[in-house]
Amino acid sequence: LLDKSDKYDSRDVERLQQDDKWVENYLIWRHDVVDDTLKMIDESFQWRKEYTVNDLTESVLPKWLFENGSLFLHGYDKEGYKLFWFRVKYHIRDQKQQLEKKKLVAFWLEHYAKRDHGKPLTVVFDMAETGISHIDLDFVRFIVNCFTDYYPNFLTKIVIFEMPWIMNAAFKIVKGWLGPDAISMLKFTNKSDVQEYISGEYLPPHMGGTDSFKYSYPPLVDDDFQTPLCENGPITSEDEHESKEEIDADAKETGDLNEEQNLNQKKMNSAEQISKSEESDKTEFKPKNAKKALTTFKGPLLHISPAEELHFGSKETGEKKCLIVLTNVTKNVVAFKVRTTAPEKYRVKPSNSSCEPGTSLDIIVSLHGGFAASLQDRFLIMAAEMDQSSGSGAPELSQFWKEVPRTKVMEHRLRCHVLESSKPSTLTLKENAFNIPAKTNEDLHIQLTHLLQINKRLHEQIDRCLWFQQLSVVLSLLSVTIVAFCFYLAYTQRS
Repeated sequence: LLDKSDKYDSRDVERLQQDDKWVENYLIWRHDVVDDTLKMIDESFQWRKEYTVNDLTESVLPKWLFENGSLFLHGYDKEGYKLFWFRVKYHIRDQKQQLEKKKLVAFWLEHYAKRDHGKPLTVVFDMAETGISHIDLDFVRFIVNCFTDYYPNFLTKIVIFEMPWIMNAAFKIVKGWLGPDAISMLKFTNKSDVQEYISGEYLPPHMGGTDSFKYSYPPLVDDDFQTPLCENGPITSEDEHESKEEIDADAKETGDLNEEQNLNQKKMNSAEQISKSEESDKTEFKPKNAKKALTTFKGPLLHISPAEELHFGSKETGEKKCLIVLTNVTKNVVAFKVRTTAPEKYRVKPSNSSCEPGTSLDIIVSLHGGFAASLQDRFLIMAAEMDQSSGSGAPELSQFWKEVPRTKVMEHRLRCHVLESSKPSTLTLKENAFNIPAKTNEDLHIQLTHLLQINKRLHEQIDRCLWFQQLSVVLSLLSVTIVAFCFYLAYTQRS
């Protein structure tokens, strides 16, 4: 396959050689049949070169394509998969524009695949208020082919909303293009049942939902992240049981202290809390140790732990806080801000600040107001280097973010994971401490003791087996010796 690289974009060939996950997705999508997998790679690579997929940007596509609003990414389904919307009523058949429209599809798919590392999509065909003039089977076939032939393991389901009866015959043709696997992904819905797949918070009112999102361009729709949360966040009755240290910190943050003093105060509070926890329980894990165990995203400006997911508990488990650790790996001050898809749920401290060269900074993410985390919730960390001459106060940061070019901004996204167990697998914060709960350590100790006991029993069984084996060998040798001696005696007597 790679010998024919003149047919392909060299960047795709290089990625295939280095990205095992990409190869695995091709194999999964073709049920581990190697010949079928190679055929799909060959077809998709030729298509990627023909459509110049690696070079598709906003600047090379006509602006009216984005302004049209027929295609965009927004929201998540109930399984936490991103929604790729096709608003059919805004699509008009025009052969002269067909190639550009197809390139727009490729742009969005590639944009998301690179940004979220190939996490699958759910396609929504919103066919409300459509008629015969909107039927474009060639374009629909192209979208289907993108998922069946060009983007491996990238489709979870196709939700078709309010398909007019006049299009039944057309969709029978579409089904003919799909294999049995893809046909099983088709979900025909209307207002009464669409929420089986997508919750109301990500459905527009005409689909029976409460999502007030209105598509507009520019800017490019960017994963629905809202503006950064306010530094101290609203205090509700849910927060009244917070520790004295946190309430004091909140009061100080709303005062006249500048940003640098805020950070220093938080570091002091963190140090005090850690010191107190060390005195009260020497056996508990400390954040410093816990950080080392976390997976880390190593960006050019910041290293971020955890790398992919924030682990919250369900309503039953009650884990309501997580820690994000930022480490500045540059020689300059790095400004950062945190955005979320659910600003009404979370308090983030600090959400808009800066990190000194070579230092680490802790961001506390907490649920408030009785909310529970969900798989659809996302966090975006944006970071950019600041000039040494720039200040790090709130006014300077505000001006900095207005002026910094988008190309200079590092972005990293974190998903939410809801733990059903009370044993968190990442650094989860209890209400009054930075420690992992002592109960978790006790459980781990019990499990470890149990494993050691099992290990000891296995060693004893192995030792017994070895002893019996050695005894058997000795007895066998003794038996052979006795038999040989008997034959010798019999032989000498005959002589």
